[in-house]
Amino acid sequence: METLVLTANGIGFHALADGPADGPLVLCLHGFPELARSWRHLLPVLGEAGYRAVAPDLRGYGQTELRGPYDVRTLVDDVTGLVSALGRERAVLVGHDWGGAVAWSAAALQPSYVDRLVVLNCPPPAELYRAMLRSPSQLARSWYILFFQVPWLPERRMAANGAEVVARSLVGGSHGRGVWPADELAAYRAAFARPGRAKAAIDWYRAALRPKLRPRRRGSPKRVAAPTLVLWGVEDRFLGRELVSPVRLRRALAEGNVPSVVWIEDAGHFVQNEAPERVNAELVDWLGPAA
Repeated sequence: METLVLTANGIGFHALADGPADGPLVLCLHGFPELARSWRHLLPVLGEAGYRAVAPDLRGYGQTELRGPYDVRTLVDDVTGLVSALGRERAVLVGHDWGGAVAWSAAALQPSYVDRLVVLNCPPPAELYRAMLRSPSQLARSWYILFFQVPWLPERRMAANGAEVVARSLVGGSHGRGVWPADELAAYRAAFARPGRAKAAIDWYRAALRPKLRPRRRGSPKRVAAPTLVLWGVEDRFLGRELVSPVRLRRALAEGNVPSVVWIEDAGHFVQNEAPERVNAELVDWLGPAA
């Protein structure tokens, strides 16, 4: 894989890339607590299929510049800026977890940049928020989001002992716990042990639950019109599969936009690492040949 350094929305991004430079762009957005390398199984497969696959360390993560703010609209501007920095007008967005939330939001707020949308174990953000307010079971699963609102303590705990808790979160949050090699976990720990990195990742959650502090820019999100694929590891410990039920998806999607939903058995929240062959096959089959 190639390593790229890109400037978008006023900051420098580190990214991994694979595939022909002139192939259709697929921008892969990682979740928490992850990095661009969480797509290490997918990028070469997309490249072999003829796509230009690019996975950035998102704002504040990994080797990307450590600078806020971390509100969703800024993160959407990062996505559109990355598309432009790569010399394109549109891209397929593939997002997991927090990256999925950003992908959903980009497709709603900036539809002209989004050719197609693929989300992995991430519901439409409004549906997760609604569920946290109305569903005691989902609120219990999302307890850490509330914990992250506490000042300074969450980031101190996350970075302690060489970010040991990050490795425990990846392994413990997976249904298939043997999918994380020791060297891979070491890379994640090193990234989040760096000064300021744990706080930046947690600040994404703080910005998400403090909408009154966010500046108003642009209009309200529209329903997503881009063709949509949802891939879901059914053993997710953090998000209930009911969050992507037909009723909930209809509220987020434009009329006539019927999503493809694929349930992936024996996989949990970190589905692209737990069941990479199945995820890769489903995604490439849905995308079809690069044109």
